[in-house]
Amino acid sequence: MPSSLSTKTVLLIGASRGLGLAMVDEFLRQGWNVVGTVRGVTRTKLHELKDAAKERLEIETVDITVPDQVAALRSRLAGRRFDLLFVNAGVTNNPAETIAEVTTEEFVRVMVTNALSPMRVLEALAPLVPPHGILGLMSSGQGSVTNNTNGMREVYRASKAALNTLMRSFAARHADDPRAMVLMGPGWVRTDMGGPDARLTIQESIPNVVRTLLAAQGQSGLQYLDYLGHAVPW
Repeated sequence: MPSSLSTKTVLLIGASRGLGLAMVDEFLRQGWNVVGTVRGVTRTKLHELKDAAKERLEIETVDITVPDQVAALRSRLAGRRFDLLFVNAGVTNNPAETIAEVTTEEFVRVMVTNALSPMRVLEALAPLVPPHGILGLMSSGQGSVTNNTNGMREVYRASKAALNTLMRSFAARHADDPRAMVLMGPGWVRTDMGGPDARLTIQESIPNVVRTLLAAQGQSGLQYLDYLGHAVPW
């Protein structure tokens, strides 16, 4: 279902639950068409959204940590154009675990999922976004080196800081690219990953996340923003 002249389309990677699912719902509410991805064949809450959204929501399957699956998704979407590509990916480990305690396997798992794989997806799918479009990645305020004054969540922080650095390298390599690029910090949100003590509800975060992303259109270059549109210090 290619986007029409009057309807915009977002390609949202990682949309089966949590923040990604809420973003799909918000874009649908705003009249967008959505292509959202899940990792497996199991029915998810995204499929429940599709029951209501019908043809306005398409579901694709990809595990972003598997390069062959990313390449296959790119092939399936060849010829499509998306006004916004947003890559939502994130896992965490025990927040109290220090770099001295984390196993190599756990460190690699978090880094591959949070930093390497999102950038591989962006590299593969960015050509589907035209010059007026937006490239976005779900980062975190905890990726800010400047703001890290209290430690904790050491591996997760490092993975998001790595993502930010890799995206800055991408932007530097594409200095003449007219597209807007956004690293998004959604705030600390009550989800399965954020936990019950998080400060924000999904309803307080995600409509603002979408609003901030769309407000970036036409502003070429990379921005690191929070959910209210404020610049986050690197």
